[in-house]
Amino acid sequence: MTRTWQITDVAEAARARIAAARLATAYGVPPLERARLVSSLGAQLRLCLTKGGAWRLTLETGAASRVTPEAAGQVLHAVVAPAGDTGAAGQPPWRVTVPCPESVPAAEAEAAVDDPAVLAEALLGADEDTALVLERLSEQEHLVDFHREELQQTNQGVVALHAELDAAGRAQREAFAAERKARTEAENARRRLTFLANASAVLTASLDHHEIVRRLPELLVPEYAASVDVWLFEQEGERPGPAHPAVAVVAARTGRPQYAAVDPGGLPGVEHQPPSALEPERPLLSIPLPTRRAPLGVVTLSPPGERWDPDDAVMLIELTRRASIAIDHAQRYQHNRDIAETLQRALLTELPSPPGLALAARYLPATHGLNIGGDWYDAFRQPDGGTIAVVGDVTGHGLRAAVMMSQLRTALRAYAVDGGSPGRLLTRLHTFLHHLQPDLFATAVIARFHPDDPTMTWAAAGHPPPVLRTPDGRVRTLDAKPGAMLGIPLRQEIADHTVPLPPGSTLALYTDGLVERRALGIDPGIARLSEALGGFGSAQLEADLDGSADGLLRPLLSDSQRDDDVCLLLCHLRGSG
Repeated sequence: MTRTWQITDVAEAARARIAAARLATAYGVPPLERARLVSSLGAQLRLCLTKGGAWRLTLETGAASRVTPEAAGQVLHAVVAPAGDTGAAGQPPWRVTVPCPESVPAAEAEAAVDDPAVLAEALLGADEDTALVLERLSEQEHLVDFHREELQQTNQGVVALHAELDAAGRAQREAFAAERKARTEAENARRRLTFLANASAVLTASLDHHEIVRRLPELLVPEYAASVDVWLFEQEGERPGPAHPAVAVVAARTGRPQYAAVDPGGLPGVEHQPPSALEPERPLLSIPLPTRRAPLGVVTLSPPGERWDPDDAVMLIELTRRASIAIDHAQRYQHNRDIAETLQRALLTELPSPPGLALAARYLPATHGLNIGGDWYDAFRQPDGGTIAVVGDVTGHGLRAAVMMSQLRTALRAYAVDGGSPGRLLTRLHTFLHHLQPDLFATAVIARFHPDDPTMTWAAAGHPPPVLRTPDGRVRTLDAKPGAMLGIPLRQEIADHTVPLPPGSTLALYTDGLVERRALGIDPGIARLSEALGGFGSAQLEADLDGSADGLLRPLLSDSQRDDDVCLLLCHLRGSG
C-alpha cells in the first residue's frame, strides 16, 4: 500500500504527521519505533517548511526484503522529497524505515487511517508512546549516570595511576641522577689518583731539583691551574720578600696552605686570607713545600676557572708535598754527589814522571744516576825505583764509596813502601777491606814497572783485564786468572803474573765504565778497546800520550749513557831511541 500527501503549509504538515502516526499504529509498529518515526518525521517537516516550497510525503508498506535482502516481515517506509518543479526541487529526499511486526491487510489499514476510533486510539497511543519514551529516557539517564560515575572512578584511578607513575618516574630520575653523580665522582677520583700517580712518577724520576721545579707547572697547567709560581728558599731559613704575594708570605711563615680570595673557597685544610693587593679579583692558593726541618719554599697557584673544586685542592696539596720530597731528595743527592766528586778529584794524584815510562790518566764522573765516587787510579814510585800503577773500583756509590776509595789508596801506598809485589799488595788490601768494611767490596788491577827489568809484573782482583799493545802493533788482553773481589768473606792469596815488555809497549788499565754496556756486557767493549788501541801508531803514542788517551775515550764513550764513572790509565814504555 502507498499513501501520498502534498505539504505546503503547517496544517498540511500536521495532517500528514497524524496520518503517519495512524498508519504506523494500524500496522502495529512498536510504540518506541512509532515515537521515533513521528518525532523524526515532524522534525523533518519543520525543516522542509523552513526551506519553503512544496514537499511530498510518501508512506509505503511492503516486504522487508525489498529494503534489506536478508530481512524478513513487513516494514513501513517513509520518504519526504520536493514536489515537482517547485523551489525545493533538487534537494535530496529524506528516508526512514520502521518494522511492522503484525501483518495487516491493506484494506483494513487504509480504513483504520480514516476511522475516528482509530484516531482516538492513536492519540491515546501517542501519549502512551511518549510515556514509554520518557520511561526509556529515564532508564537511559540512570544508565548514563552509572556510566558517568564509573567513568569518574576510572578517571580517578587513571589520575592516581598517573600520580604513582609520576612518583615512580621522579624516584627513578633521582636514582639515575644519584648514580650519575656517584659515577662522576668516582671517575673524577680515579682521574685525580691517576694524575697524582703519574705526576709523582715524573717528579721523582729526576735527581735535578731545577728540572723538578720546571716540570711542576707543565704538569698542572691548564687542567688544575691557570698559573704556577714556584719559589725556593735559596738559603737556610730565608723567607719570601716583598716581591711575592702576601698569602705566600703567610704560607711560608705558618707552614700551612693559605687561600686568598674575596670569599672563602671552602677548601679543606686551607686557611682563608684577604685577596691579593696585586690582583684582588684572582684567587690564589699558596702551599708550602714541607720537609722535616723547614719548608723549602712556596708554590702559588691560580685556579683554572673561578675557583677550585675542594677535592682538586686536596690533590694539589698532596702533589706539592710529594714534589717537596722529590726536591729535597734531589738537593741532598746533589750535595752528596758534589762532595763525593770533590773528594774523589782531590784524591786523584798527580802522575809521576819515572825514567823511561810515560803515564796519562783520565777520570770522568758519571753524569746520570748515583754511580759516582767509587772509581780511582793512582801511580807512585817505590823505594827500590819501581813504579806502581793501579786502577780500582769500589762497589757502592756516593760519599761512602769515595771515602772508602781514599782509604784503599792510602793503605796501598803504605803497603807499597815495604816493596811488595802487585799480588802481595792486593792480598793485603783484601784483608784490610774485609776487616774495615765487611759490607763493601772492590776490584783493582796493579802493574809494576822497573827500569832494570824487561818484564812487567801485574795482578788483578775481580777487575777487567789489562790490554797490552806491543811495538809491532799487536794487541793482547792479559786475561790470566785473576783473584776474587777484594773484601769478600774468603781467605785468598792473589797471584802475580809477568809479561815481557819491550820498549815502545803501551799498557791500558781501566774500569768497567769504559767498556761495559748493559745490553752487550763487557767482552765487546774490551774488544773495541783493543781495536782502538791497535789503531794508534808507536810514534803517536810516544809523542803525545795524553792526546792518545783522549783519542781512545771518544769512540769508546760514543754510545755510553754515562751512568758510571770512567777511569783510564795509559802506561807507555819509551823506546830505546
